[in-house]
Amino acid sequence: MPELTQLALFFAAAFALAITPGPGIFYVAARTLAGGRAEGIASSFGTGLGGMVHVLAGSLGVSAIVLASADLFTVLKLLGAAYLVWIGWRTFQAARRDALATLAGGTAAPPVGARWAFREGVLVEALNPKTAAFFLAFVPQFVDPAAGNVALQFAVLGFVSVALNTLADVVVAFAAGGIRAGATARPTLIRRLREGSGAAMVALGIGLALAGRPST
Repeated sequence: MPELTQLALFFAAAFALAITPGPGIFYVAARTLAGGRAEGIASSFGTGLGGMVHVLAGSLGVSAIVLASADLFTVLKLLGAAYLVWIGWRTFQAARRDALATLAGGTAAPPVGARWAFREGVLVEALNPKTAAFFLAFVPQFVDPAAGNVALQFAVLGFVSVALNTLADVVVAFAAGGIRAGATARPTLIRRLREGSGAAMVALGIGLALAGRPST
């Protein structure tokens, strides 16, 4: 493994990146505002597992193959983008449908649940080739070839990075959950928050679809 000084630098850099607002944090916040704190926490662990897919793929060289192929990168990117847009549109429509049902004297549909949110998080992250590009660009800077077993070093450092990202996402889920809980007595605000979270997911999907392939 790298020396302690190198590990300390990696931890500091990974921590700084973890708390920097990015697509992952915005997705977790949107999911929490749409379905509550339990769904937000579940989606945090889901995106964490999805991130580990990229870490393992990177350690085995699979991610490099995907990023080197324009066709494979585009297919994976569009699948991830379409899935995000679909989740966002479904969230937006559900908010409006539930509001109309409540006005008509009915009841709103139940949240999708933590289990479904977890699965969504896994797919959203696993289908995002930009995550693979991040790990391939960031982690190797701290791998020490002289220490041997480069694949294991990549996997361990990648796991640390994913763990820090997941911890940051859980904190965001708690914060966004508090915002949503504070709006419980204001159904119109809840509807707006859900609609906004759906629109945010659609925007994330469109942003992913427009993302270019990193130079290799």
